[in-house]
Amino acid sequence: MNFKKMIFAISIGLMVGGAVSIREMHALADSNTNENVNDSSSSSAVNSSSTSNSNDDNVDSSSSSQVTLSQPVLTLGTSLTNSEESEVAKTLEDAANVDSSNVQTITIDGADLVQYLNPSGDSFTDNSGVWSSALIQKTNNGGINVKIVDYNGSNNITTITQNQYRNAALTAGITNANIYVTSPRSIDGSGALAGVYVAYSAAGNSLSQKNINNAQEEQNLLSNITQSNKGKDGYTDSQLNNAVAGAKQEIADSKNPASLSRQDIADIVDKELKKNGLNNIVTQNQANQIISLLQKIAASGVMNRQSFKDQASKLSQNIQDNAKNIFNKLKNNKGLWAKVKQFFSDIATDLQNLF
Repeated sequence: MNFKKMIFAISIGLMVGGAVSIREMHALADSNTNENVNDSSSSSAVNSSSTSNSNDDNVDSSSSSQVTLSQPVLTLGTSLTNSEESEVAKTLEDAANVDSSNVQTITIDGADLVQYLNPSGDSFTDNSGVWSSALIQKTNNGGINVKIVDYNGSNNITTITQNQYRNAALTAGITNANIYVTSPRSIDGSGALAGVYVAYSAAGNSLSQKNINNAQEEQNLLSNITQSNKGKDGYTDSQLNNAVAGAKQEIADSKNPASLSRQDIADIVDKELKKNGLNNIVTQNQANQIISLLQKIAASGVMNRQSFKDQASKLSQNIQDNAKNIFNKLKNNKGLWAKVKQFFSDIATDLQNLF
């Protein structure tokens, strides 16, 4: 009988011990789950640890992100001081005429620059500073519009122009958006551009990394061409960006953009440079770089989308509308040159009739 009691006691002990162990395992699992949730919520929705899926070149976006493009998204550089953050936010919100209570905010750091900009050849590090900031306001139509907003009366974006931002956004696959950019200190503006890409990714609107790479290469190329021709008579950044936007539109309008030969694209680029008065200013080497870039963009497939065609057309028209004096002058010069050619042609005809 004592033996039976002993066996019974051991059995009870094992059952109790097992129950305690199971409870401890559940408690440990809950703890790990809570830690994961806390890690996820404490990290930015635009954390650079998100990577591209091996079977897809779309930039990964956090499924737990609360960012949506149904509301304006404010991207603030991580290097801003607290007072600068407040002032930058107010500057951009006032420019966009939006209520701060309706704006979503995310922070852009060096890791974001590395993730989104370095694949195209930039050399940012995780410790790179970010000051330029942006506010993205999605629209239903109207194309891509960018405004560089003065900060306390000063334009501090030193390198990337409004039209370069717009062409880059088009190449990246962005449609119908108003984008406002500013910075409290003189800076090239890369942080704001990365912020635009990050905002779309965080909202679940994945942009192809290939398209982002092409967009960055384009921005760097157009910026370099503008810098090399700075102050040159007959050259403006608007003319160059209009030529590129026009070339994009014509390539996209073809039956199969990816099937166009290099010579086909070269002919289109040459025509657009002449149309914009740049054929004797943009060098052959620069033109060749534009041609190579447009080949890449055409091969990416982004130009096959109807939205790309629509946006390219609107971009070109908007560039011309915002620089009417420049493009009206180009049209007048063309008209004058046509009259001069006709004048000499008439003289030649008259001389032939004399003999």
